[in-house]
Amino acid sequence: MIKLSQPTLLFALILSVFSGSANVRVVPVSDLVMLEKHTKATELITHILTRYHYKKTELDDELSSTIFKNYFENLDQNKAYFISSDIKTFEKFRYSIDDKIKDSDVSLAFDIFKQYRKRVEERINYALKIINYDFDFSIEESFRFDRRDDNWLSNISDLNELWRKRVKNDVLNLKLAGKNLNDIKKTLSERYNRILTTTLQLDSNDIFQTFINAYTTSVEPHTSYFSPRISENFDISMRLSLEGIGAVLRAEGEYTQVVRIITGGPADLDGRLMADDRIIGVGQNSDGKIVDVIGWRLDDVVDLIRGPKNTVLNIEVLPKDIRVEGPSKLITLTRDKIKLEEQEASSSIIDIPKTNTKIGVIELPTFYIDFAAQAAGQSDYKSTSRDVRKLIDKMIMQKIDGLIIDLRGNGGGSLSEALELTGFFIDEGPVVQTKDATGKVEINYDPEAGIVYPGPLAVLVDRDSASASEIFAGAIQDYRRGIIIGETTFGKGTVQNVIDLNRFIHENKEDYGRLKTTIAQFFRISGSSNQYKGVVPDIIFPTTKYSDDNAGERAYENALPWDKVMPAKYYPTKAPIEFFETAKIQHEKRIKENELFQLILDDINSKQENSNKKEISLLETERKLEREKIEEIKENIENTIRREKGLAPINSSENITEKLDNKSIEPIDVLLNEAAEILNDLIVPRENIEIRTVQIVKTKVLIDY
Repeated sequence: MIKLSQPTLLFALILSVFSGSANVRVVPVSDLVMLEKHTKATELITHILTRYHYKKTELDDELSSTIFKNYFENLDQNKAYFISSDIKTFEKFRYSIDDKIKDSDVSLAFDIFKQYRKRVEERINYALKIINYDFDFSIEESFRFDRRDDNWLSNISDLNELWRKRVKNDVLNLKLAGKNLNDIKKTLSERYNRILTTTLQLDSNDIFQTFINAYTTSVEPHTSYFSPRISENFDISMRLSLEGIGAVLRAEGEYTQVVRIITGGPADLDGRLMADDRIIGVGQNSDGKIVDVIGWRLDDVVDLIRGPKNTVLNIEVLPKDIRVEGPSKLITLTRDKIKLEEQEASSSIIDIPKTNTKIGVIELPTFYIDFAAQAAGQSDYKSTSRDVRKLIDKMIMQKIDGLIIDLRGNGGGSLSEALELTGFFIDEGPVVQTKDATGKVEINYDPEAGIVYPGPLAVLVDRDSASASEIFAGAIQDYRRGIIIGETTFGKGTVQNVIDLNRFIHENKEDYGRLKTTIAQFFRISGSSNQYKGVVPDIIFPTTKYSDDNAGERAYENALPWDKVMPAKYYPTKAPIEFFETAKIQHEKRIKENELFQLILDDINSKQENSNKKEISLLETERKLEREKIEEIKENIENTIRREKGLAPINSSENITEKLDNKSIEPIDVLLNEAAEILNDLIVPRENIEIRTVQIVKTKVLIDY
C-alpha cells in the first residue's frame, strides 16, 4: 500500500518520554574519522541511487561539483563561518568526489568538517568577546541576516564585521523585548556557547549523514539518508499512539521551524502555534525558566520539548513571516495524548442568507486509513472514505445545496483513499497514472462504480496541499466535476520508499540507517504531471503578490521537472468553462468590497514582503516603528472581526500584544467563506433545484450548475 506525504527531514513532537537536553561529551578531533560502517553504507547507497532511483543520474564530475557545493552549504548555510580561502583549499577535490564515492571513500567530508569546526570556535569566541560592547543603536546601519545566496566572505576582517552586526542585532532584539543589559549578556552568552557546544558534540555519524545527504539531495530533493538516530525518530513519528504537543519541526538555519501542526494535538486544539513559526525558547512547567534554543541542534530541541501527558510546556515563538527582530509571543501548552479522532474528516455548514443557500464543508486534514485494523479484518476500521461518506449522507439529509472539500494544509496520505474519495464524485474511470523507474505506466481507477454526491462541488486548496491532495484535486479538475479554488498547490508528484540498509548486511550488528528514495512519479489522467507545477486553481485567491516560484516543489533547485505521458481514456463532464469565468468576475468584485478580506490580504502580503527581505535595520527607532506597524495590523483585523460579530472594539489604551492574548475571539475564515460564495454563484436559482444534480449517461458524467 503506497502512502503519500509531503516530504522533509522532520521530527514529529509526539514522543512519550521526557529526556531533557542531553549533556553529551565534546568529541575529540581525533575521533572524527570515517568508520567501517560508513564505507559499507556508502557502497549500498551508491548502488541503490545509480540503479533504482526514478531519476537516472550518473555519478560523474558534474554531480561531484554539486555535492561539493551542497556539503559546504549544508555545514554553513548562511556563509557565516567559512571564508573563501577555505573553499579554495579544498577546490582541488571538487571534481573527484564522484570517484571517491565510487570507492566508498568519504574521508574528505571529515577533513572539511574539521576546518568548519575550527571556524565555528573562532566565530563564537569573537562573539563572546564583543557581547560587552556599548552598541550605539542611533547609527544608521543594517545587518544582512540572510546570506544564503551570497558569496563567501574573503577574509577574517569581513567575518568580524558581519558578526559585530549580528551580535548588535541580537542585543537589539532582546532590548526591544524588554530585557535589561545583564539579562541580555547572559542570554547571548548562553546562546553562543550553545552553538559552539553543539558543534563540538557532532560525531562521525553526524558528519557522515551530512555528507551523504549532500550527495542524495544533489540527485533529487526528496531522497535522503537517515542515520540510526534519525531513523529512531522517524519510527516514532510514524506511530499512531502519540503523546506530546503535536507539532512537526525542522532545522532552518539556526532556528527550529514548525513545519505543520498535527490535527488533534494540543497545539492544534490551542490554535496559537502555526506552521512556519520559529521556536526560539522552551521552558518546563508553568513557571519554568525559558531556555533560549536559537542555534541548538534540532534533535536537542526535540529532546527539550518531549514530555509525558499532563506536563506543561512554555514555548517562545517568532510568528511566521515576522522577521528575526520579532516581536515574539509566549505559548503555554499542556502535553497530552494526541486525539486521533481529531485528525478525522469533519463537517460544517455555511448558510448564505441572501440566497437561502446551504453550503456543506468537509475539512480533510489528511488521507488516512487504519492499515493495521484493516489487515486484521476488523469491519469498523477508520478511513477517510468511510468517514466522508457518513458526513456526506448526513449533510444530504440536511439538504445542502453544494459541497466544499477543504484540503488546505493536507500534505497527503493514503493513495487508495485518494482514489476512493475521487470515486465519490465520478461514476467510474481512471483517477491517476503512475510511472515507475523503468518507464512503465500504470493507471489507477475509481475502485467502485456509482456516485455518492452528485451535486455542485468545490475543492479548496493552498500551497501546502500536496501529493494525495493534488491527485484528488487534479482528477476533479480534469473531469470538470467541480471548481478548484485557492492557491497553486505544493507540486509534489513523486513517490518515495524507505529502504532499511540493515537488511542487506548480516555479518555484524551495526546499525547502518535507512535511505528514502524516489521510485515513481504520478501523472494526471490528462497526461500532465502535478510535479513541480502543482494544481493551478480555476480561481486563484490573491493571497500573494509575489511569484509562486519559491513555494513548494518549485523552491528546490533540482526538483524533478514537469513532465507528461499519454492521456488516459476518460469522459469529462460538459460543465461550461465560461461559468467559472463569470464566477471569477463576481469573486473579484466581492472581495474588493470586503473590508476584512482586504485587511487579511494586506497582512499576508506585508508578511511575505518582510520574509523576502535579507537585511534588517540596526536603528532602534526604525525597529520600534516596524513593531508598532505589525501590532496595528493585528488590532485592525481583530476589531473588524469584532464589528462583524457585534462586539465592542479592543481598548486602544491597552498594550496591544497583551490585549490580543487576553481578548482574542474566534477568527473568521474569510477564505472558506469566499469559497462558499463562489460555489453559490455557480448554483442555479432555487426554483431549478431539481436539475442541480449530476446526470449519468453510461460512463459519461454530466453536471448542470
